[in-house]
Amino acid sequence: MQYKEYGAGNRRTVVLLHGGGLSWWNFRAEAELLQDTFRVILPVLDGHAGSDRHFTTIEDNAAALVSFIHEHLGGHADLIGGVSLGAQVLLEMLAQQGDICSHAFAESAMVIPSRLTAAMILPAFGACYPLIRQKWFARLQFRSLHMQEALFADYYRDTCRIEKADMIAFLRANASYSMKNTLRDCGADVHIYYGEKEIRGIRRSAALIRQQVPAGTVHVLSGMHHGSFSVNHAAEYVQAVRSVLDA
Repeated sequence: MQYKEYGAGNRRTVVLLHGGGLSWWNFRAEAELLQDTFRVILPVLDGHAGSDRHFTTIEDNAAALVSFIHEHLGGHADLIGGVSLGAQVLLEMLAQQGDICSHAFAESAMVIPSRLTAAMILPAFGACYPLIRQKWFARLQFRSLHMQEALFADYYRDTCRIEKADMIAFLRANASYSMKNTLRDCGADVHIYYGEKEIRGIRRSAALIRQQVPAGTVHVLSGMHHGSFSVNHAAEYVQAVRSVLDA
């Protein structure tokens, strides 16, 4: 498991999991704002730029992170946040060990599997993968993600480093993931975030997660797109983190 670390001398710990196709820099701004008070760990999910393993499954990523937390963080984090694919990994971690953290931020998590989407990924990305290294194509993809312009260099560099098999694997896993029944037994304070402009599947997923985790809280982010909260609004994200950790 590869990761970036900020605020290494601090006692309380925050782990933040990036979205699919991105990398640790998804949460770089948050880490810089939190490092005065918290030890912040930004893992690189398998199959992404800077990782040391190919992507297999969301379940394998979750198990590796649970093991990492036991080995390096004393078996417990104060807060774990994740966005999109990272949020699915977070939910899986909570299903595997419900007390792995005290608080959880799940942003833009899809938990309604789509067989059609999963089946279309291989032919679609098999055809367009060679275009990924073309800057004009990367620019189009970047705009569709509604990320701040300052992140384009990171996005382009790291997208070019993702192998075709890994990209297909994590996109298919993202489209196929469903929650485990054991999630209902987790003891974490779960905050479920989604943008007002997200697709219907994400909005429905938020309601399903809330049903599975009765103590969960749903937050609708006004005017925001998929993953916008963490990638574009670091100050507000950090304020939310501090509000639950300092309560």
